[in-house]
Amino acid sequence: MPTIDCVVLNYRTAELALQAAGAARAAMARYPGSRVHIVDNDSQDGSLEKLQAGVAEAGWEDVRVSSSGRNGGYGAGNNFAIRESLSDPTPPDYVYILNPDATPAVNAVAALVELLEGTPDAGAAGSQLHGPGGEPHFTAFRFPSVESELLGGLRLGVLRKLLPEREISILPRPEVTQEVDWTAGASLLLRRSVLEEVGLFDETFFLYFEETDLCRRIRAAGHRIFYVVESQVTHIGSVSTGYKERDKPMPRFWFESRRHYFEKNHGRASAWDANETHAASLATFEALSRARGKDPGGRKDFLKDFVRYNFLDERP
Repeated sequence: MPTIDCVVLNYRTAELALQAAGAARAAMARYPGSRVHIVDNDSQDGSLEKLQAGVAEAGWEDVRVSSSGRNGGYGAGNNFAIRESLSDPTPPDYVYILNPDATPAVNAVAALVELLEGTPDAGAAGSQLHGPGGEPHFTAFRFPSVESELLGGLRLGVLRKLLPEREISILPRPEVTQEVDWTAGASLLLRRSVLEEVGLFDETFFLYFEETDLCRRIRAAGHRIFYVVESQVTHIGSVSTGYKERDKPMPRFWFESRRHYFEKNHGRASAWDANETHAASLATFEALSRARGKDPGGRKDFLKDFVRYNFLDERP
């Protein structure tokens, strides 16, 4: 029977992290020797003490709580726990990344394990996420490209119909388990041997694009990535980051992560092409929307910040 180490990274969401850990324990109960490691990412709000007290009160001997010591971002915080797992005398067969605002169904982890156990060339498998009300989230994706930047900026239905294979989100949402370029890191099972081969999260990413980059490295090494619809996970989303608050500007780290992803994986020239394409297409979309008397919507000051950061080399 395979063993699993689950990592729950907390940043000022102690109650949710404990809930996620409890759900993970229930979902991994059929795999003896599996463990949960809750890492507090330097919350400095009493989270560490709350987590320690909650685990002690629940009597969870298979759950460890520790502090990363610094908030180096999502990848660095998860890597802190993964490194401990990999250096253990009896390392797990799989590492399960679970966000604190995600609650796996009791059979969610088993569905991921069964996929990887039955598919030797698969390196990772992710879940179908849905909101608390059951609304499905986008969790099956293609890698970003210049074409996806064009489609995302212009938002033209006719163009999307002509180039559906260039959309980042796979549409319509898959109703069956299938191979994908990458899948959401909120509930992601990784084969330990593959992590040892390709490395952990790139800690240059503070937040966002890190799971995209990791999946890209896994696929480049010859391993497949799967989106598993049978693995159902309730996900609130962006609790720690405020990402959904569209009346606020996009956080600086999003621009930094996007820039690093394109430059690392495509080179500076292609990154520049992607930036020009997205800025021009988004400017066109906003101009057409206003000419029609419509609010273009989107994040506050996004185009302005996008241009400032990517072309003027300023921090938004």
